[in-house]
Amino acid sequence: MRAAAASSTTWSTPKSKSLQDITAAHHKVQKPVLLAGISRTYQPKDEEGEQLPPESTRVQVKGEDALKEMAASLTRLFDVTATKDWANCTARADVVVDDRTVVADVPVSYLLFLEKQLTDLHTFVKKLPVLDAAESWSLDPSTDWWKTDPVRTIRTKKVPRNHVKAEATEKHPAQVEVYYGDVPIGYWTTVKFSGALPVRRVNELVERVEKLQQAVKFAREEANGAEITDQRVGDAVFGYLFE
Repeated sequence: MRAAAASSTTWSTPKSKSLQDITAAHHKVQKPVLLAGISRTYQPKDEEGEQLPPESTRVQVKGEDALKEMAASLTRLFDVTATKDWANCTARADVVVDDRTVVADVPVSYLLFLEKQLTDLHTFVKKLPVLDAAESWSLDPSTDWWKTDPVRTIRTKKVPRNHVKAEATEKHPAQVEVYYGDVPIGYWTTVKFSGALPVRRVNELVERVEKLQQAVKFAREEANGAEITDQRVGDAVFGYLFE
């Protein structure tokens, strides 16, 4: 038959059915009234005494029958689970990206682990910080940081200046107004550094993760399609338990 390796669908149905059957069997054997029966007949003390009909109650649940029903239900669950677990031990496939075998002969259980981890890694990579597109960046070999070209700016200082509003005359002094003007006193040379990544690099990483995700998914589907043998474990287990 085709493998249902690591498939929750084929396994969950017998599991839920068995759970229902076990619950029902448990409830039945826990009700003493269902396991009890009685038969009573009445005989008067003498021939003239009152005649009463016999009374009887049938046994509705037999412990051995409950065991057989539980064994029948659990046998299916045991067999399906064994088939799944045996298949997971033997079903394997290569993870191949662009004709390159990244990981060879990978078991299904590990492929499922990889799928989960790559989902988390995809989220992490997509949120990596990127360099400010408004700046021009180059890699500084001395620090291994990204840096911008130097930008030179003038440093100024407010210096008081006099503005003569009216020249002095013989009768009046000059009218002078004081104001402050910016006077260059030096220069700042600024270089920005960053540990963020170029957008191109982040996009490249995202693409690689997505390619690997697709390869792992394909490998799992390929492994699940392998031929497997149905396992018969339930009969052996319950043949020992309830014989």
